[in-house]
Amino acid sequence: MSRKQNRFKEYGIGTQAIHTGTDYDEETGAIRRPLHMANSYKLPDDLSNVNYSSTDLLMYSRNGNPNQHWLEEKVAALHNADDAIVLASGVAALHALFWTLLRTGDRVVYPKVSYMAVYRMFHELFNNKFGVETVMVDMTDIDAVRKAVTSGTKLVHIETPDNPTNGVSDIEAIVKIAHENGAVVSVDNTFASPYNQKPLEYGADFVVESLTKFINGHGDAQGGAIISNDLETMDRIRYEAQVNVGSVISPFNAWQIFRGSVTFPLRMQRINETALEIARWLESREHVTFVSYPGLESNKGHELAIRQMKNGFGGVISFGIDADDKAVERFCAALKIISFAVSLGHDESLIFPQPSYDERIELYPEIFRKGFIRFSVGLEESEDIIGDLDQALKSIGL
Repeated sequence: MSRKQNRFKEYGIGTQAIHTGTDYDEETGAIRRPLHMANSYKLPDDLSNVNYSSTDLLMYSRNGNPNQHWLEEKVAALHNADDAIVLASGVAALHALFWTLLRTGDRVVYPKVSYMAVYRMFHELFNNKFGVETVMVDMTDIDAVRKAVTSGTKLVHIETPDNPTNGVSDIEAIVKIAHENGAVVSVDNTFASPYNQKPLEYGADFVVESLTKFINGHGDAQGGAIISNDLETMDRIRYEAQVNVGSVISPFNAWQIFRGSVTFPLRMQRINETALEIARWLESREHVTFVSYPGLESNKGHELAIRQMKNGFGGVISFGIDADDKAVERFCAALKIISFAVSLGHDESLIFPQPSYDERIELYPEIFRKGFIRFSVGLEESEDIIGDLDQALKSIGL
């Protein structure tokens, strides 16, 4: 695939978010990229050199569409990377990467605490269907990682901060261990976002972002991205997972995310500031049993987060309250401006309980096994969010 050079590479992330991937529309002169909903494009008169599984030529929307390509330029720029592939969802991006990299008999080391879809793919699907050896490890424990990553390891996958406990893993140290053993490293960067953390700068080979979350930021479109400087493997991913498995993003979703990404740096700056304020407030509450947020000095991963996360600590706070599952549900239902819903990274704050009967609860540190709540901070006024949390806690007697 031909890749456009980033003309705005020397500028800051806020400027790149606005200008990269944007240009004048050739037909109308409009200064906004148009939405192209076509699923088929005119072929060249001479078809002798056309590869129908290629992404080099606009021919069919499964092979790529203009809105996808413009968004890929922008996402690559946000990571200071050479290339990005945008697909239908964050899980589609994860699957595309794993599907392309792994073969039967390969060994994968992945986090004990991870996004549910990663747990499903490695704990069940890749293991049982394709004979991939999958090994869970506490990625926040470098000694444990060192023991788990052997010379036969093909892939080490990281989430940092992880979903849902907010554990912080040392990307640079894990990359060193992996590369010494011939393994490649992928990092799910969704909780951090490229505003706060760019894993390629610490030696990671691949980064995955759920564009659905902070980069889109409006809760109205799904998408995922793989970001890398390994152009040969990126072309393989396009061929194997996009064109021939079909995980392509729709033009409309790509157009929506492209629009949402323009304000991403501004939103992330505000969310970083508000989240830290709320985390400190939660930490002061008597009946809050723990607060896991990398920006807190009390957090186990705080010093590492300061080194890795350059602009802030993200918008997700994991915390617990002294309550059983039903009381936690009543607390969430009593909130007035915070939405009781899954997902994260929206303009509105979102809250979701992690029940004690979750099948993976034994994999979490013990403190997370009762009254555990994942909270995604939005763009509301911080005092309004705090007031809402306060009245909901009081409504259940805390």
